[in-house]
Amino acid sequence: MNPVLADIIGLLGSACIVGAYAYNNMAARVDALVYNVVNLLGAVMLCISLTVHYNLASLILEFVWSGLALLGIAKALKARRRA
Repeated sequence: MNPVLADIIGLLGSACIVGAYAYNNMAARVDALVYNVVNLLGAVMLCISLTVHYNLASLILEFVWSGLALLGIAKALKARRRA
């Protein structure tokens, strides 16, 4: 992959994670599904970027972040089914 494209993907992923964090802190009511999907998208994009600009610690962090987002998505979908 082109290093510039990897940078753009990584920057977009970072923007997703920061945007989700801001949404979580500023919204009157947070939609857990939206919050976790945006976090997952950001983490996946950062993982893609890290295949070009490799950093083991960051890659592990993004895998953990993705796992937590997947758990949050499952929990949000379960709650929606109950409602």
